[in-house]
Amino acid sequence: MMQTTASHSPPLARAQQVAPARIAAAPRHFGRYLYLAINIAILIFLLAPIAIVVVFALNPTPFIQFPPVGVSLRWFEKFFASRDFMQALGFSLEVALLTTVSATVLGASAALALARGNLPGTRLIVATMLSPLMLPAILTGLALFQTYVLLDVGRPTWGLVAGHTLVTLPYVVRTTLAVLHNFDTRLEEAAQNLGASPLRTFFEVTLPLIKPGVMAGAIFAFIVSFDQFPVSLFLVSPGNETLPVTLFNYLKFDLDGTIGAASVVSIVLSFIVVIGLDRTVGLRSYVRL
Repeated sequence: MMQTTASHSPPLARAQQVAPARIAAAPRHFGRYLYLAINIAILIFLLAPIAIVVVFALNPTPFIQFPPVGVSLRWFEKFFASRDFMQALGFSLEVALLTTVSATVLGASAALALARGNLPGTRLIVATMLSPLMLPAILTGLALFQTYVLLDVGRPTWGLVAGHTLVTLPYVVRTTLAVLHNFDTRLEEAAQNLGASPLRTFFEVTLPLIKPGVMAGAIFAFIVSFDQFPVSLFLVSPGNETLPVTLFNYLKFDLDGTIGAASVVSIVLSFIVVIGLDRTVGLRSYVRL
């Protein structure tokens, strides 16, 4: 009997040791599942409005109906056949491209000056440059409109681009500063020690290393400018209206699937810009920021 008890005691002891480990691992598995469930719920919450817009654009009825009665492209045909919508779409793309270029050049230059220039009051300057993110865009548009009236310059296209640049500049500055925060200046010193001029060092060493942050800011600038409504509402002139303003005016008189079709086109264009930049210049390294 003593031998039998001794032979069975090691498995029993191992079972007693494994049980607490399983009990301790259970809360960790529960926490992981809870974390995944919360993230999935947030993702659904963010994507649900887009799904509703897509359903509205494909629904043949001129109002939102669930469940949809079918699938139709009539609203996309109406959108692309509309002269006003096409003119507004082209003008929005033009303004967004000009804004992207100006905001990227100015924002990247400002970030380099703030990170390398040892300027007095750097924190105050950064806070001032990022202030458009904290102010309501409608106040920015109203202030710019009043400024243009006082200067008696009217509402030209360059004024609209300047307004969009003002509200998109903080995105470029912030993303570029994030890259420069961990930038190894010894790489620039090594290039200059090997005989490279400051200009060549910038284009062959500095710019390629900060490119992910600069391009990420450019993407934000394009998307924000293309969908910008409050600033555009005050600064556009009759006949040169951006797509958001045209949609706003269209909603005053009619509400049908054309609004959904225009929204889907805007979403697709933003997606194409992101994918295109990722394919051409590469944005995957930005995830390390």
